[in-house]
Amino acid sequence: MNIVAIDTIWTLIAAILVFMMQAGFAMLETGFTQSKNAANIMMKNLMDFSIGTLAFWMVGYGIMFGVDSFFLTGATAQVSEGLSTFTTWMFHVVFAATAATIVSGAVAERTQFKAYLIYTVFITALIYPVVGRWIWGGGWLSDLGFVDFAGSTVVHSVGGWAGLAGAFVLGPRIGKYVKKKVKNSGTGALAVFKEEIKEISGHSVPLAALGVFLLWFGWFGFNAGSTTSGVDLSIARIMVTTNLSAAAGAVAALFFSWLATGKPNISHSLNGAIAGLVAITAGCATVSPLSAAIIGFIGGVVVVLSTRLFERKFKIDDPVGAVSAHGVAGAWGTIAVGLFADSQLGGGLDGLFFGGGFYQLFVQTLGVVAVFGWTIVTSLVLFYAIDRFVGLRVSKDEEVQGLDITEHGVVAYSGFHQDQVAAEKWQSMGEIFTKK
Repeated sequence: MNIVAIDTIWTLIAAILVFMMQAGFAMLETGFTQSKNAANIMMKNLMDFSIGTLAFWMVGYGIMFGVDSFFLTGATAQVSEGLSTFTTWMFHVVFAATAATIVSGAVAERTQFKAYLIYTVFITALIYPVVGRWIWGGGWLSDLGFVDFAGSTVVHSVGGWAGLAGAFVLGPRIGKYVKKKVKNSGTGALAVFKEEIKEISGHSVPLAALGVFLLWFGWFGFNAGSTTSGVDLSIARIMVTTNLSAAAGAVAALFFSWLATGKPNISHSLNGAIAGLVAITAGCATVSPLSAAIIGFIGGVVVVLSTRLFERKFKIDDPVGAVSAHGVAGAWGTIAVGLFADSQLGGGLDGLFFGGGFYQLFVQTLGVVAVFGWTIVTSLVLFYAIDRFVGLRVSKDEEVQGLDITEHGVVAYSGFHQDQVAAEKWQSMGEIFTKK
């Protein structure tokens, strides 16, 4: 039996599954945003992978795995054991593109397209590869024993924290936070205003739901594929832990949001599934099915609380909840390895709840903090630099009209866009728009 061939085929199939997650992100982000920006979302997702592929080929992969990997100059298809460089590069490039794509949702509906393209180059060429080097490339966190099997921190938290930096620099969308006069005595006293948070609804729940199902499907390649071995029998257990965590996250978000708002919220439930998937990605190979369900359940609660916290307390306008679903849930899942890891399942380490003491929990927490610091600082510098020299945000008129027309000269849905723009203009004037 040719083990190398089997491992190669499995790893490339997994890479294809992860590539399909790009379609999932595109559908999710499009559904959660307004129809006037649908084409813009599609363009950004297309360029995330296209530009990200080239940047990772030229620079990023070399930073992660050694100087002889720049431009794949040291690549060969001939191997005596293990996988060829071509195989490993193909698997890792789809991970790099995923990190870039996460940012798209957090900065949606108000970012100049040219500015976004610049950022995509830097996250795939530098920001993500440095973290990958620390953890997967034999770097200092790897030496400490940090565990992130498939990328809760390396991929998802990097994308989430970068999205947080972008949303912060950009500021909220027009109409997200409005001041409403609540008091004026008429005696000369100053009027009292109360800030009101308005829901800017996405235009297609079915598209968003389709995106989540595509992501859930692709995640089996994301996690189980990270074994890079088609003869590793842990593949089945990894798929089980992945599925259980996603399901538990969706259920937890459903009931928690139901209790909080009085209604079973579809957007929270969808993001709960994503949070469960993100949270289990670090420990999918080292935790039991029961632990996976617990990790996912907590992830589902965390994503609802985090989304409300960022929106209400910090005034971070994240149209798709990417910061919470990827950044925060990724941090929780990474720390959870230090609690739930079981050496009997492989990996040779035990978390705190399985008699392993506090060391692994400390290392996991240290890694989360270090990656947060690196990503936030570099992303803030980059976004501010882009804003200073290129321009980060579109004008008010362009944002109201929609990025499809102003940035790309197209509409995603013919005959629908003008009615929506008209409605928004009336609403901005404080009028009630009623289509007759």
